[in-house]
Amino acid sequence: MELHDFDELMAMHSSLGAHCTMAVAGAGVASAIDAVLDARQKGIADAVLVGNVDDITALLQERGQNPADFRIVPTAEGQTPAETAVDIIRKGEANFLLKGLVETSVLFHPVVKRENGLRTDRIMSHVAFYQLPFYHKLLITTDGGICAYPDLAKKKDIILNAVQTLHTLGYECPKVAVLCCKETVDEHMPETQDAAALKKMCEDGELGNCYVEGPISYDLAMSADRAKIKHYDCPYCGDFDVLVSPNIHAGNILGKCLELFPGTKMASYVAGARIPIVLTSRAAPAEEKIRCIALAGIVAAGKQNA
Repeated sequence: MELHDFDELMAMHSSLGAHCTMAVAGAGVASAIDAVLDARQKGIADAVLVGNVDDITALLQERGQNPADFRIVPTAEGQTPAETAVDIIRKGEANFLLKGLVETSVLFHPVVKRENGLRTDRIMSHVAFYQLPFYHKLLITTDGGICAYPDLAKKKDIILNAVQTLHTLGYECPKVAVLCCKETVDEHMPETQDAAALKKMCEDGELGNCYVEGPISYDLAMSADRAKIKHYDCPYCGDFDVLVSPNIHAGNILGKCLELFPGTKMASYVAGARIPIVLTSRAAPAEEKIRCIALAGIVAAGKQNA
């Protein structure tokens, strides 16, 4: 199967019937509280609000909410809100992590500490989903937000994170394009060599059930007609599920370009840990935050059932 739009993703979340709870690290900020209230109202997820109790209480009251109806946990002495939130997750009291008023590096610190048991053998990477007016299904890009200059081993992890995510969503064999500026291997362009090596890893069964093509340019990955004109022999041009960028700059630029197309919708999360992590921008629309939370909820449920 494959997902064609976010309506299908939201329907998948509704069909789970599983109870989802997010631990909000640094919940004393309006954007986090608004996301929590929206998710709660729509039945997407409950929340444990971690941070300054007075700030969280004031924000709830400003929105006509009774703070007694929410679980508010003060940041433990000597800890950051992220550390307290991770402790809550370790106790099984929440399924995933939502970034509030904390720096991203501070949020990740307790996640990657081995003694907390949330780290895996893979790096973490950003997995972004786009519903585009010109594409026939959801398109995933990775990594445009976490790993700056991935080497071959890290690119392998980035692909595995995206592929595992899609397997959780029901995809049988995700189709992955490793993007470069050209379609041939060039000894002066290590990105093209990495792309060819990743394709070989897939052929050798090192990446699980997926198809990897590379090196391949963006236009050929997205258009079967362009591929035909340039005699690029690949059956999945114009039908890829995942676009892998060579570095964070290319990935970030690609993602922002896609996001600004009129009619585009998106959702994202950070993969590679034992729990999903949601990094929503304070400027993100409410609907986007709900999609991110729903996506994380589906992935969290899949990890629990694995």
